[in-house]
Amino acid sequence: MEQLIFFTNIEIAILGTIVFLFLVQLAYYAGIYAKPLRMAKRMSASADSSNGKDMPPVSVIVYAKNESENLKSNLPHILSQTYPDYEVIVINDGSTDESDEVLKRLENDNKHLYHTYIPENVKYLSRKKLALTVGIKAAKHDILLFTEANCYPKSNRWISSMVGPFTDGADMVLGFSAYECKKGFFHKLAAYDNLIIGIQYLASALIGHPFMGYGRNLAYRKNLFFEHKGYYKSLNLHAGDDDLFVNEVATPTNTKAVFCPDSITEMIAIDRFKVWKEMKVSRAATQKFYKGFSLSFYRIESVSRFLFFASIAAGIFLGVTGNPLVAGIACFFGLLRLVILLMVLHKSSLALQQKPVTTWLPLLEIIQPLCNVYVRFYRIFRGKNDYTFRMQR
Repeated sequence: MEQLIFFTNIEIAILGTIVFLFLVQLAYYAGIYAKPLRMAKRMSASADSSNGKDMPPVSVIVYAKNESENLKSNLPHILSQTYPDYEVIVINDGSTDESDEVLKRLENDNKHLYHTYIPENVKYLSRKKLALTVGIKAAKHDILLFTEANCYPKSNRWISSMVGPFTDGADMVLGFSAYECKKGFFHKLAAYDNLIIGIQYLASALIGHPFMGYGRNLAYRKNLFFEHKGYYKSLNLHAGDDDLFVNEVATPTNTKAVFCPDSITEMIAIDRFKVWKEMKVSRAATQKFYKGFSLSFYRIESVSRFLFFASIAAGIFLGVTGNPLVAGIACFFGLLRLVILLMVLHKSSLALQQKPVTTWLPLLEIIQPLCNVYVRFYRIFRGKNDYTFRMQR
């Protein structure tokens, strides 16, 4: 018994490392990642209380490129919102499918629907930023609510929920867009990745450090866009119409996060891994331009996670080859962290209206950060051109 209680210096160092890294992980998951979960009920109550207020007119801007089928199925959810005064503007970005015909048919039955077309032969600009700028200039109202044709609101009170904070003085509102999780490991990975990123930017906004958002569910004032000269600072990049713009203009006082059930949109599942990978590559190209420490703060969590796994493995090895109590302590902290992870992410998935992938979490939390590293190296070594043009310095 005395031999079991006695620890060598190496065992003490390993156990100390395990405890320290466990506390770091606990601070992230119970302190930061659980923040949206803790605020969810309060958020729903706040959304209900705002329904009685005078709601301002809204321009909903939908980006579409070769999305005729999604426009058929998703646009009616936007057109049938129970909101008193809103218009829907669809920007058709050079589509070669039946998008134009679909939009014309829908316009006949929906007088608040408008669409515009960006010619296919427009070159040397970020087409999406050009398309969105055209839509913003065409908007009649000051409050702009953005989504994309491959997304649909999960409630007919989506506009009301996203616009609520504007009545309290907000200039920008970050929403969450769930991923339609289908069968297959790829969809589990995409759903987990979407959940983690969503939790990160929502939690950051809640603690006063907004640093990004997704154009699948994002709102801001029209005058905010023009005060910051639109996408001028990132016009030389293909991507960045949502995350870089939010990173540039969002402040602790002008930005709110909304994630009550009525505020959430859902993205139609991506059909191929290659498409998802290209989306990740595009996002990686903009992340290096983020200001502030938020992105690095979350990368530290990934590093501490793998160091924790390594220290657990070292503790088990020392226990198997020497003192079994070391292995027992290592396994205890490993299992305790896993239980906390499962509870936080499972409940967060339910709160954010995304199908949980709980049984896959032990594997996904290892693979997802490795995918992020792979994407960054893939972009570098492939020599991908992230620029529409290169600014002369």
